[in-house]
Amino acid sequence: MKISATTVMMPNHDMRETAELLSRLGFDGAEWRCRHIPEAQKDQAYSPWGNVKNDFSPDNLAERGEELRAVSEEFGLQVVTLATNMPAGDLQDVRKVAEGCAKWGIPMFRLGAPRGYSRDEPYTRLIDDTIRAFDAALKVTREYGVRVILEIHRNTVSCSATQAYNVVRNFDPEDVGVIFDIANMSLGQGAEPFKMGLDLLGDYVAHVHAGGGRVSPGDRDDKGQLQWNWDTCDLADSIVDVAEFVGDLQAMGYQGFISVEDFRDIDLEEKLSTQLQFLRSVSS
Repeated sequence: MKISATTVMMPNHDMRETAELLSRLGFDGAEWRCRHIPEAQKDQAYSPWGNVKNDFSPDNLAERGEELRAVSEEFGLQVVTLATNMPAGDLQDVRKVAEGCAKWGIPMFRLGAPRGYSRDEPYTRLIDDTIRAFDAALKVTREYGVRVILEIHRNTVSCSATQAYNVVRNFDPEDVGVIFDIANMSLGQGAEPFKMGLDLLGDYVAHVHAGGGRVSPGDRDDKGQLQWNWDTCDLADSIVDVAEFVGDLQAMGYQGFISVEDFRDIDLEEKLSTQLQFLRSVSS
């Protein structure tokens, strides 16, 4: 099994530092953060969703893609995908990224729904709007032969594999795929048997995110209802049977990457090494 890591976890590293660390630890590839730094964050401390040392974005992909390819080749890392975060309706950035991916040989990038999920609107409306937005985006990405991938993620149109399927089944799996995210699916909203999800999605499974999740009791609300906390943790401590999941991936003939995605505020190198070695142990 090929294993990568998302560089969204590594805001304090520039491109070369990132590649050196992942290569030294034994990763096979990297899922590269390619996002705009929010204007209000540019002078702030580095953080995964704010300011970052490696300012790699849709605006500079056309130029920095050459550096990305050279650094990745130097350190023996495959460029797996781009961890972009634009909604499907942002056709300007969709075109920039698709063009850059085609230019530098990057096979796919992440694409989101037009907005997140809210209880204030019918979920069916969000599904319909997402399908329309993806249809428009795919008219752009098909020009460049680049695949887009929808992530299974909490508070989105696709909290589970089944919900993701409701969107992607409308399109050719050569054009669109799914990031099967076992971390998000173990944190309260997307819980369903993983084997069912893999069977349902089939060729749409384009990439995998791996992180641990577990539940612990919290306080009771004013009605006496017990509240539950959903916490991230080591893969080995997750409520998910990771070994069984990896076995199911292998049985379906999955040829892509499993990408470590773990945003706990602990030592980065130790975290990456521990999760990598666990995934190696269950996939051998």
